[in-house]
Amino acid sequence: MSSKPYGTICALSKACEILEPRWTLLILNQIWSGYTRFSDIRRAVGNISPGVLSKRLGELEKAGLVERIEDRAKGTVDYIRTQAAIELEPMMDGLSIWAQRHIDAEVALSDANLSSMMWFFGKAVQTAHFPTRRIVMRLHFSDESGPYPTWWLLAEPGASPEICVEVPDLDVDLYIETTKVSWQALFLGRSTIPREIDAGRLFVTGDALLIRMMDQWLPRSVYAGAGNIRMLGAAE
Repeated sequence: MSSKPYGTICALSKACEILEPRWTLLILNQIWSGYTRFSDIRRAVGNISPGVLSKRLGELEKAGLVERIEDRAKGTVDYIRTQAAIELEPMMDGLSIWAQRHIDAEVALSDANLSSMMWFFGKAVQTAHFPTRRIVMRLHFSDESGPYPTWWLLAEPGASPEICVEVPDLDVDLYIETTKVSWQALFLGRSTIPREIDAGRLFVTGDALLIRMMDQWLPRSVYAGAGNIRMLGAAE
């Protein structure tokens, strides 16, 4: 994958040539997480362009880390891990835990993409802990400079939640005012709901039951439970 080899007689150098190009490990990580379609992988990875993603997937297929499955009858293409990619999982686990413990929270949380965050929130929110009725949430992010600082979650019993940026003509059950940094800190275990409320970075009003159950329906990273995580600093 690299345009120029390292030129050293070392097994690690060959691994780096395949895995170092930007986005490579993140693409593998999202396929590992269950996203197999091009559009879903792109949304899960974040700021990657379609051209770069297509190039990286082709390189990973050539390297024997990804298998491309085309269903011509349905007109779909899926990308799955090979055994070689599966054997990388302990390394990726170790890197993620290392980052949780050794990279400052302010650095780790500084470049969150709100669109990707909310897309994932809609996929991962634990609706099993919602009351069995329609739920509407309004989420506003004060540190988002883009055109869509406000998002809505619509969850109906028995249906997948919907995330949108258009105001629904429905009563809102829960209002959340926060920042991208605070929201991502909760997901990654870099902070807690009471801690963010005390710091003035999270305000929640509305349905008392949803507020009480927030710690259960709010999605968390599998690495949120890693020991000795570097936490987000207290409010200034």
